[in-house]
Amino acid sequence: MARMKRTAPAIEDLEALRGPLTGYCYRMLGCAADTDDAVQETVIRAYRHLDRFDPARARLSTWMHGIATNICLDMLRGAQRRALLAPVPPSTPGGELGAPAAAERWLEPMPDSRTIHAADPADLAVQRDSVRLAFLAALQYLPPRQRAVLLLRDVYAFSAQETAQALEITLAAANSALQRARSTLARRRLTPSDVAASDDHQVLLDRYIAAFEAHDVTAMRDLLHSDVVASMPPFEWWLSGRDDLAAVFAASDACATDRLLPLRVNGTVGFGQYRPATDGALHPFAIVALEVRDRLVAHTITFLGTGTRFSEFGLAQTLPCTDEFARRRAYQERNVSTSSG
Repeated sequence: MARMKRTAPAIEDLEALRGPLTGYCYRMLGCAADTDDAVQETVIRAYRHLDRFDPARARLSTWMHGIATNICLDMLRGAQRRALLAPVPPSTPGGELGAPAAAERWLEPMPDSRTIHAADPADLAVQRDSVRLAFLAALQYLPPRQRAVLLLRDVYAFSAQETAQALEITLAAANSALQRARSTLARRRLTPSDVAASDDHQVLLDRYIAAFEAHDVTAMRDLLHSDVVASMPPFEWWLSGRDDLAAVFAASDACATDRLLPLRVNGTVGFGQYRPATDGALHPFAIVALEVRDRLVAHTITFLGTGTRFSEFGLAQTLPCTDEFARRRAYQERNVSTSSG
């Protein structure tokens, strides 16, 4: 009896995996641009080598994640560890920002729409937690191959055999790498965050935005955890403590006329921060992520230099400067002029 001819996957089948591959490569690399390059190269290589895919040996997803892993491992060879906070003592209110550090030193934000693709509530919770910036920072302490094993097993629910196939290693080596990765992460002792899907997050975000835009220092302070941290990559500057952060907010007029629009970023809530310009419109300033603990803001990460990425998060590139914002800006300018004189 003649053997049935094997049907190769179509390009549509490869493209259908672009979403999960984006989430996987981002968790591996921590960089948005590198993620896009890795996913694109994965799809291209898979298409070129479709003749090597054998559905009797592995699922298409397993095979393509294997390709993506090899690409990520190549990209990570010799790369330095990306961080969320600089390994320096916290700054003092009023301190200088200093010079920005190299971009490749920092983790970058990504919208949930590109990194979370689960439908089941349990899987959704795992994917949200595994794209937290604090979790990604901890992943950076793992050797790249251990990082891949942990993600495939604990985030993407690959079996031990599938993981070994994807990485082209033995089952024993895959299991050993997973144990070492879990042990390292346990020693990092990640601070737990509140459930990212909670309605409380949206309420907290709405209150935070209202306090920020009104420049209401008291209301803002009430929303901050006692040990809140604020950071602004790519600067090494960061603050720790509710009082210090409230003091900086009270003393600064730089953001008094900014506008904030909510978004979902790295499994949590955040906002796009717009700032008025001389053309009378509000322009993108920064993507900001809020880590939440005990229903209070525990960490604000202001990613400076991300204004060109607003469209990725579903935000407009410009906003009209409404009468209210024009009034507030004029009031601010009068106050600056008066204090200068």
